[in-house]
Amino acid sequence: KYPHVTFFMSGGRHEEFPGEDRILIPSPKVATYDLKPEMSAYEVKDALVAAINEDKLDAIILNFANPDMVGHSGMLEPTVKAIEAVDECLGEVVDLILAKGGSAIITADHGNSDEVVTLDGQPMTAHTTNPVPVIVTKPGVELRSGGRLADLAPTMLDLLGVAQPEEMTGESLIKK
Repeated sequence: KYPHVTFFMSGGRHEEFPGEDRILIPSPKVATYDLKPEMSAYEVKDALVAAINEDKLDAIILNFANPDMVGHSGMLEPTVKAIEAVDECLGEVVDLILAKGGSAIITADHGNSDEVVTLDGQPMTAHTTNPVPVIVTKPGVELRSGGRLADLAPTMLDLLGVAQPEEMTGESLIKK
């Protein structure tokens, strides 16, 4: 999932931009992630907490892949454990960001762990088409409904006070 927050967010560019730091925490070496549903969430969280505490970051883009990767197993118990690990780690990260006066956007590009079995009881191993929530922790910010994935980057730029390039077709989710 590393390319989702590097290559894709950088407009298809492999090289880091000036001032950009990329941190790759390797995934555990297991046959399938249901065997280790926490994956590397705690190591990712620890690296992120250390970086936040350096007080030199303007923005962080992070992917906790657990709900997606473990959700592909179609197994309820490991999927719940994956979500619990991410919940714990994300809670600590967001608390730290808020304590330092920052804000966070929490979302996903698709569902997966929201449906673990089909209506006839078979394992559900594919991405779902359910809408995913977008949470913004900045006080006073309200979001409009009916957004799409293309609106996420403009929303991030809006929160950072950066003008949206004309090449972006999405619109900020922030109500004006």
